[in-house]
Amino acid sequence: MRLSRSVGPAVVVSLARFLLPGLRRITPATETLRVVVRTLCGQSILKVQSTKQRSSLAFDLLSLGSRAALGVSFLLSVSDRLGCYGNPGEHGVSWGTFERFLDYAAKVNALAPPWMIPFLGMTATALELLFGITLVLGLALRWAAFGGAGLLFLFGSAMAISFGIKSPFDYSVFAAMCCALFLGLAGSNRWTVDSLL
Repeated sequence: MRLSRSVGPAVVVSLARFLLPGLRRITPATETLRVVVRTLCGQSILKVQSTKQRSSLAFDLLSLGSRAALGVSFLLSVSDRLGCYGNPGEHGVSWGTFERFLDYAAKVNALAPPWMIPFLGMTATALELLFGITLVLGLALRWAAFGGAGLLFLFGSAMAISFGIKSPFDYSVFAAMCCALFLGLAGSNRWTVDSLL
């Protein structure tokens, strides 16, 4: 319900002060009443909330979404190369086996000597698993975010060298790296295991 402009906010506030003695003292109840009075007078709820409250909530939600997206992406990639989605060639399976992933790692790291490929593949898998778990949980968030950004930078650079500069942009590797950098530089601690410790 919206009050007529002829009534005006002053009349509503005067009425509220008459009905609720002690309104001048700020308490949670009086602040709630002020929000209701302002809303009845035609202001939207979003304008009533402080800018700091809105930006803090938006920041927390953006951090949570970034953590979830990066962490789950790392974990899904690892589970695919370990064969959790099925056999190679099936719908939705990129690698299906660790050997096929190592073949792909050899193509991505075309300049690396062949003896180094298993080490690179196992290291990347272990780091993606570690960063995926820690990002989803929000455990050692800054370390996990910066580590993930470094890993994505190395992966994107190797893709650019081996397949051309367009390749890492086709798979949004550098966009994910920037998301990880955001988390590392300014990530929120709300809704994390870190906040409980």
